[in-house]
Amino acid sequence: MSANVLLEVKHLSQFFRIDRHTTIRAVDDVSFHINEGETFSVVGESGSGKSTLGRTLIRIYDAHSGSVNFMGKEIGGKLNSDSRKFLRKNMQMIFQDPMASLNPRKKVLDAVAFGLDINHLSGDKDERLRKVVKVLKSVGLSEDHLTRYPHQFSGGQRQRIGVARALIMEPRFIICDEIISALDVSIQAQVINLMRRLQKEHGLTYMFIAHDLSMVRYLSDRVAVMHLGHIVEMGTVEDIYEHPLHPYTKSLLSAIPHPDPDAEKDRKRFVYLKGGVDYNIGTIRQLSDTHSILATDEEFSRWQQNDYSLFLK
Repeated sequence: MSANVLLEVKHLSQFFRIDRHTTIRAVDDVSFHINEGETFSVVGESGSGKSTLGRTLIRIYDAHSGSVNFMGKEIGGKLNSDSRKFLRKNMQMIFQDPMASLNPRKKVLDAVAFGLDINHLSGDKDERLRKVVKVLKSVGLSEDHLTRYPHQFSGGQRQRIGVARALIMEPRFIICDEIISALDVSIQAQVINLMRRLQKEHGLTYMFIAHDLSMVRYLSDRVAVMHLGHIVEMGTVEDIYEHPLHPYTKSLLSAIPHPDPDAEKDRKRFVYLKGGVDYNIGTIRQLSDTHSILATDEEFSRWQQNDYSLFLK
């Protein structure tokens, strides 16, 4: 893994105003960086802000505030045509629902080549076809699939089409938004192994958005735990899985079932109640060079002493 920083996010916030009296703080003052060649995972329950964070980075949403530096260029503010073309070329996203993200009226050839077409990178018809066939083969599909429509494929095959559509732009960075959650368990492993192979072959950097902590442990270099729009704990896989400190992280880990029924029966559970911790008054505390949590002085001291009496069931 390279130590070169590919993406740096500082104090990023994304708010959605519902009405005059209600504003949803989907992403609230989030800061992190992603190194070139690594897999950086963002985990948390539904509604924690994970997908909104990814969509804000790729500019589906315009950020409320904060800065995003990608490959040495600021992409968080207003984009001119050159900056937008640079972003589309080098950053891609694979979405959770492969059926919803594919146009049912477009054949595979046109769906995969869409990025080439709108960015005028496809060349002539023969070159366009060669590029599509090459990328389809790299994700385990064949030339025979070019003239089929999305509904003619299984869920796993449709997700491979989504991967091909992102890969054809030859990006440096891919945001994977819950890309296996809609798939059967056996197909999930195939897609994950495909993503790992492509990462090695193409030198890709991933931001992997997920709620399956067991799968995240298998594929990640570093993990950020997100809750109510805040990153509450961040560190290496060993930091998060072997030495968690924040009670929300502990509650997520305690929810992973143990394969031994006897051990599972005797486990103590963490019950994390909303409102138990006020994230707005906490600050980032460093446990090590790689491990940090969001906490107040009192919380930090109490958790370091392994005092979780408010959360343990």
